[in-house]
Amino acid sequence: MDKIPTKQIDTKPKKQVIDLYEKSERIYVRAYKGIYRNLRNIMAWGLLSLYFLTPWLTWDDRQAVLFDLPARQFHIFFLTFWPQDFALLSGLLILFAFALFLVTVFAGRAWCGYACFQTVWTYFFMWAEEFAEGSRNDRIKLDTQKMSLGKFRKKFVKHSLWVTISVATAITFVGYFTPIQELLSKFSSLDFGPWESWWLLFFSVATYMNSGYMREQVCKHMCPYARFQSVMFDPDTLIITYDEARGEPRGKGSRKQAAEEGLGDCVDCGVCVAVCPVGIDIRDGLQYECISCAACIDGCNEVMERLGKPKGLVRYATENVLEGQTYHLIRPRLIGYAIAVFLIAGYIGMQLLSRVPIEVDLIRDRQTLFHDLGDGVIENTYHLKVSNKSQADITISVDLNDVDNYEYIGKQLLHIGPNATIEQMLRIRIHTDDLESPKTDITFDVKSVDDESVQMQQESRFLAPADQVL
Repeated sequence: MDKIPTKQIDTKPKKQVIDLYEKSERIYVRAYKGIYRNLRNIMAWGLLSLYFLTPWLTWDDRQAVLFDLPARQFHIFFLTFWPQDFALLSGLLILFAFALFLVTVFAGRAWCGYACFQTVWTYFFMWAEEFAEGSRNDRIKLDTQKMSLGKFRKKFVKHSLWVTISVATAITFVGYFTPIQELLSKFSSLDFGPWESWWLLFFSVATYMNSGYMREQVCKHMCPYARFQSVMFDPDTLIITYDEARGEPRGKGSRKQAAEEGLGDCVDCGVCVAVCPVGIDIRDGLQYECISCAACIDGCNEVMERLGKPKGLVRYATENVLEGQTYHLIRPRLIGYAIAVFLIAGYIGMQLLSRVPIEVDLIRDRQTLFHDLGDGVIENTYHLKVSNKSQADITISVDLNDVDNYEYIGKQLLHIGPNATIEQMLRIRIHTDDLESPKTDITFDVKSVDDESVQMQQESRFLAPADQVL
């Protein structure tokens, strides 16, 4: 008899490196058609057009939307915002946040699927990829081939389109902060400043990487919205769902075979997974990766229509509806967010309507309390700064209240150009006989000559020697 071969096994522990990071597999998204695809195309091309065309609009011989950081002015068509208007910007950001909460409670991650910049630009890049390399099967086949002249040509066209889109995106973004025509002149001669160069490079690389390579990884791991969205859902939130009662048990076969075996409508074709931009299977239930783009709905509806079965196996629905319960449109959380949006929007609207187009700063001369000119005449010096926050010329007058007899030394009529600021020193002379106290509260009245509703008041003090004031 032959002996059974033996092998000595070393039982001593050995060092081993375990990679805890699971490398993500590339997702090849299949092309599809459907009503939600058309809706998303309309949204995407509308947002892209708005983004790329807005910097080219003009208003009163200037760029209509320009965030002029050196001048500390934000121009948005007929409105100009100054640093003093920061409260409006804060209110606007809070308004957007609550509006997002409202949409999420009502329709889940509809923002992510239809209007998020990451989603829009990713679909833009996917369109360029399909244009250069072909359909999903063509791209899979191309990536398995060795490098050849044909493969190099397709890859070169794809990456050229990606780089072009990325650079155009970066130029447009910087064009919101530097006049776009001036920026293009610098681009033709490559004469950029350090900050312009940095942001052009950063935004080009970020767009290229996020939309070209990272794609769904941004939504899964970088975006915090995907993480906390579940706490905002309720049983009446509209989400993308798979009708398990109708679809299971899934299986392929003829109608007769399906009826005999009791199969559901799902034929397990995998189209819902193939069209998903984040690569999930909606049949596994609601997942945090789902961006509610409805690609799986369009893909499944195509299959159901081809098989002659009713559409809606995958559809927008709520947990309550799927469980046969009543759908509640009016609910406390939705009402709360709606009220918050209404109140914040009302506050911003009131602030804009009551916004005075001038800003006045008045500071007493800190070096000298007063000048004694003799014969009981006391002089105080003030530094006046007036900003015209409107986009039209304005003429203002400066008067002094609370004192009957005074002498004003300086210009009382000031002409200020659009979005301009003027400063001047002014002096006020008052006789001690007209003063009741060494410290007299006075009010400067600054108002428009043409429109008396445009006015502001600044309070200050007039100081005089105590031994000369009775």
